[in-house]
Amino acid sequence: MDREVILTEEGYQKLQEEIEYLSTTKRREVAERIKTAREFGDISENSEYDDAKNEQAQVESRIQMLEVKLRNARVVDTEHVSTETVSIGTRVTVKNLKSKATDEYAIVGSAEADPMHKRLSNESPIGKALLGRKKGEKVTVTTPRGSTQYQVVKIQAGD
Repeated sequence: MDREVILTEEGYQKLQEEIEYLSTTKRREVAERIKTAREFGDISENSEYDDAKNEQAQVESRIQMLEVKLRNARVVDTEHVSTETVSIGTRVTVKNLKSKATDEYAIVGSAEADPMHKRLSNESPIGKALLGRKKGEKVTVTTPRGSTQYQVVKIQAGD
Protein backbone atom coordinates (compact mmCIF):
# COMPACT_ATOMS: atom_id res chain seq x y z
CA MET A 1 0.00 0.00 0.00
CA ASP A 2 1.21 3.48 -0.85
CA ARG A 3 1.79 6.05 1.85
CA GLU A 4 -0.73 8.88 2.36
CA VAL A 5 0.52 12.18 0.94
CA ILE A 6 -0.61 15.28 2.80
CA LEU A 7 -0.94 18.34 0.57
CA THR A 8 -2.27 21.84 0.82
CA GLU A 9 -4.69 22.90 -1.90
CA GLU A 10 -1.84 24.85 -3.53
CA GLY A 11 0.43 21.79 -3.49
CA TYR A 12 -2.29 19.60 -5.00
CA GLN A 13 -2.82 22.17 -7.76
CA LYS A 14 0.93 22.32 -8.50
CA LEU A 15 1.11 18.54 -8.89
CA GLN A 16 -1.88 18.58 -11.25
CA GLU A 17 -0.25 21.34 -13.31
CA GLU A 18 3.03 19.42 -13.51
CA ILE A 19 1.24 16.26 -14.70
CA GLU A 20 -0.63 18.33 -17.31
CA TYR A 21 2.63 19.88 -18.56
CA LEU A 22 4.49 16.56 -18.67
CA SER A 23 1.64 14.66 -20.35
CA THR A 24 1.12 17.25 -23.07
CA THR A 25 3.94 19.68 -23.84
CA LYS A 26 6.87 17.60 -22.57
CA ARG A 27 5.65 14.35 -24.15
CA ARG A 28 5.31 16.12 -27.52
CA GLU A 29 8.81 17.64 -27.23
CA VAL A 30 10.38 14.26 -26.44
CA ALA A 31 8.44 12.51 -29.22
CA GLU A 32 9.70 15.15 -31.64
CA ARG A 33 13.29 14.57 -30.45
CA ILE A 34 12.89 10.82 -31.00
CA LYS A 35 11.43 11.37 -34.46
CA THR A 36 14.28 13.72 -35.43
CA ALA A 37 16.90 11.33 -34.06
CA ARG A 38 15.40 8.44 -36.07
CA GLU A 39 15.82 10.49 -39.21
CA PHE A 40 19.59 10.49 -38.64
CA GLY A 41 19.61 6.86 -39.69
CA ASP A 42 21.04 3.88 -37.78
CA ILE A 43 19.59 4.10 -34.27
CA SER A 44 21.97 1.47 -32.84
CA GLU A 45 24.80 4.01 -32.64
CA ASN A 46 22.73 7.16 -32.34
CA SER A 47 23.35 8.95 -29.02
CA GLU A 48 20.64 11.54 -29.79
CA TYR A 49 18.11 8.73 -30.05
CA ASP A 50 19.34 7.08 -26.83
CA ASP A 51 19.19 10.40 -24.95
CA ALA A 52 15.67 11.09 -26.20
CA LYS A 53 14.47 7.59 -25.24
CA ASN A 54 16.02 7.99 -21.77
CA GLU A 55 14.28 11.33 -21.34
CA GLN A 56 11.02 9.74 -22.45
CA ALA A 57 11.41 7.06 -19.77
CA GLN A 58 12.13 9.72 -17.13
CA VAL A 59 9.07 11.76 -18.13
CA GLU A 60 6.80 8.69 -18.00
CA SER A 61 8.25 7.66 -14.64
CA ARG A 62 7.69 11.15 -13.19
CA ILE A 63 4.09 11.19 -14.48
CA GLN A 64 3.41 7.81 -12.82
CA MET A 65 4.97 8.94 -9.53
CA LEU A 66 2.92 12.16 -9.50
CA GLU A 67 -0.29 10.28 -10.31
CA VAL A 68 0.33 7.95 -7.35
CA LYS A 69 0.88 10.98 -5.09
CA LEU A 70 -2.38 12.54 -6.22
CA ARG A 71 -4.27 9.26 -5.76
CA ASN A 72 -2.98 9.00 -2.20
CA ALA A 73 -3.37 12.69 -1.39
CA ARG A 74 -5.23 14.07 1.56
CA VAL A 75 -5.80 17.75 0.93
CA VAL A 76 -5.73 20.08 3.93
CA ASP A 77 -8.11 23.04 3.73
CA THR A 78 -5.74 25.85 4.70
CA GLU A 79 -8.49 28.49 4.79
CA HIS A 80 -10.48 26.75 7.51
CA VAL A 81 -7.66 25.26 9.54
CA SER A 82 -7.76 25.85 13.29
CA THR A 83 -5.32 28.45 14.61
CA GLU A 84 -5.59 27.18 18.19
CA THR A 85 -2.62 24.86 17.70
CA VAL A 86 0.11 24.40 15.09
CA SER A 87 -0.95 21.90 12.43
CA ILE A 88 -0.43 21.15 8.75
CA GLY A 89 -1.79 24.11 6.82
CA THR A 90 -0.90 26.75 9.40
CA ARG A 91 1.73 29.48 9.31
CA VAL A 92 3.56 29.75 12.59
CA THR A 93 5.81 32.53 13.83
CA VAL A 94 8.46 31.34 16.27
CA LYS A 95 11.06 33.18 18.30
CA ASN A 96 14.49 31.68 18.86
CA LEU A 97 14.90 32.17 22.61
CA LYS A 98 18.69 32.38 22.41
CA SER A 99 19.17 34.72 19.43
CA LYS A 100 15.77 36.48 19.87
CA ALA A 101 15.30 36.21 16.07
CA THR A 102 11.82 35.40 14.77
CA ASP A 103 10.92 33.29 11.75
CA GLU A 104 7.64 32.43 10.08
CA TYR A 105 7.12 28.95 8.65
CA ALA A 106 4.33 27.26 6.74
CA ILE A 107 3.78 23.73 8.07
CA VAL A 108 3.12 21.43 5.11
CA GLY A 109 3.19 17.73 4.27
CA SER A 110 6.54 16.24 3.25
CA ALA A 111 5.65 16.32 -0.48
CA GLU A 112 5.56 20.14 -0.36
CA ALA A 113 8.48 20.79 1.97
CA ASP A 114 10.82 23.53 0.80
CA PRO A 115 12.98 24.78 3.70
CA MET A 116 14.63 27.44 1.53
CA HIS A 117 11.18 29.05 1.17
CA LYS A 118 10.22 28.52 4.83
CA ARG A 119 7.88 25.60 4.05
CA LEU A 120 8.63 22.96 6.68
CA SER A 121 7.48 19.38 6.58
CA ASN A 122 5.40 18.05 9.45
CA GLU A 123 8.05 15.30 9.57
CA SER A 124 11.06 17.64 9.89
CA PRO A 125 12.59 18.15 13.35
CA ILE A 126 11.17 21.69 13.71
CA GLY A 127 7.82 20.86 12.09
CA LYS A 128 7.37 17.75 14.23
CA ALA A 129 8.28 19.63 17.43
CA LEU A 130 5.83 22.47 16.67
CA LEU A 131 2.81 20.28 15.81
CA GLY A 132 0.08 20.59 18.43
CA ARG A 133 1.71 23.55 20.21
CA LYS A 134 -0.24 26.65 21.21
CA LYS A 135 0.64 30.33 21.13
CA GLY A 136 3.09 31.14 23.93
CA GLU A 137 4.33 27.56 24.33
CA LYS A 138 8.06 26.87 24.36
CA VAL A 139 9.55 23.92 22.54
CA THR A 140 13.04 22.47 22.29
CA VAL A 141 14.01 21.31 18.82
CA THR A 142 16.89 18.90 18.36
CA THR A 143 18.49 19.04 14.93
CA PRO A 144 21.81 17.73 13.63
CA ARG A 145 23.29 21.12 14.63
CA GLY A 146 22.16 20.75 18.25
CA SER A 147 19.21 21.87 20.36
CA THR A 148 17.40 25.17 20.03
CA GLN A 149 14.56 26.55 22.10
CA TYR A 150 11.70 28.32 20.36
CA GLN A 151 8.55 30.01 21.54
CA VAL A 152 5.38 30.01 19.44
CA VAL A 153 4.54 33.68 18.87
CA LYS A 154 1.68 33.49 16.37
CA ILE A 155 -0.41 30.87 14.51
CA GLN A 156 -2.26 31.82 11.31
CA ALA A 157 -4.30 29.97 8.74
CA GLY A 158 -2.42 28.70 5.67
CA ASP A 159 -0.78 30.35 2.73
